[in-house]
Amino acid sequence: MPRKPMKPCKHPGCPHLTHDKYCETHSKVLYERRPNASKRGYDNNWRAIRKSFLKRNPLCESCLDKQQITQATEVHHIKPLREGGSHADSNLMALCHSCHSKITIKYRPTYAYNTTLQGE
Repeated sequence: MPRKPMKPCKHPGCPHLTHDKYCETHSKVLYERRPNASKRGYDNNWRAIRKSFLKRNPLCESCLDKQQITQATEVHHIKPLREGGSHADSNLMALCHSCHSKITIKYRPTYAYNTTLQGE
């Protein structure tokens, strides 16, 4: 079966073509630099907190602000853990997948682990 055509690497400014999201060079560097989920604070304790929070907050807070009713499926940290945020309810928001994706893209740096790759 024929393969899909190659597409540009998602790393800003990279001219390489790939079948994946990132070319071989950038996927290795990004994978090596990013700690696993557990080391970033998303362990069994987080999964229990997330489940409990979604049970108590079943609707997307962002959609409710727009007078829409959408089931929340994800929990967003208002202040990210890497910036000193916590799993406290006051730092969490219940969101649908669409709203969580929009907020994450809007407030995340171009790529959090990208700083050393600028010259490549």
